[in-house]
Amino acid sequence: MKRSTKVWVGIGAFVVTGGGYTAISTPAVTAPAPDSSICSSSPKGNAAKVPLMQFAQAAQGGEGGEGGEAGGADLPPDLRFALSIALIRGHLLIGDQLVGEKQWDAAFPHFMHPVEELYDGIKDVVADYNTPQFLNELNALAKVVEAKNAKQYAAAKKKVDAALAKADAGIEAKHADAPFALQTAIEAMKIAAGEYQAAIVGDKIAKPVEYQDARGFILYADTLIERVAGDLEKKDAAALKKLRGYVAELKKIFPTAMPPKTPVKSAGAMRALVSRIELAASDLI
Repeated sequence: MKRSTKVWVGIGAFVVTGGGYTAISTPAVTAPAPDSSICSSSPKGNAAKVPLMQFAQAAQGGEGGEGGEAGGADLPPDLRFALSIALIRGHLLIGDQLVGEKQWDAAFPHFMHPVEELYDGIKDVVADYNTPQFLNELNALAKVVEAKNAKQYAAAKKKVDAALAKADAGIEAKHADAPFALQTAIEAMKIAAGEYQAAIVGDKIAKPVEYQDARGFILYADTLIERVAGDLEKKDAAALKKLRGYVAELKKIFPTAMPPKTPVKSAGAMRALVSRIELAASDLI
């Protein structure tokens, strides 16, 4: 019998304010080390609720906040794997958009990040999801982008997409339920909040790669939600409508693949939106 893991988030540690979070009798928050900034969620079973403070810490993680292999250590294994695949897909999504705009140099980091930051964390478990190793395919695609080889790009990307499709099928074989996909999307959004914060220096978007990481993660998280929207609507149509409204606001923060000079919203405002999405999702999980 398939079992879904319910991810709980306590809301006692922080309350949402207009631009971020206000602490309520909590210890000082220290930003975690770069590879440990994915927000923790409860493990399987009747685990204690995870304070929203941990989400705030994750959002402060900055660069390296997507380190799914290390930072997701506290997530249940299946969710950790699903999140890593979602982050890889988010990178490739934004990379593909940039290639489509002939921004090859800007695209290249997003084809390298899956190789450098994510694949090592899943290489030992891909077989558990009936997925072949696909590091060679990722490397080949990155080399094509580095060479700005438009003729070979589609074929190289097709091979990576085929491997990711097998990973998706392996995940769905264990967790075909809509709440699991929604949980994966929310975890990706949390990491996007950290990437967006890292992108902003002063009142400027000074680090385009981090902005683009966040955009890719948000857009793919939206895809995950819409993929299971029919089942979520059956469970609670009002909650889904609210969640979709917040996601629509979130996507407006990332109007283009190449970032605007100044942020559409502050990092705190983005974290607040992600928090509202998470709260709305609690009625659907």
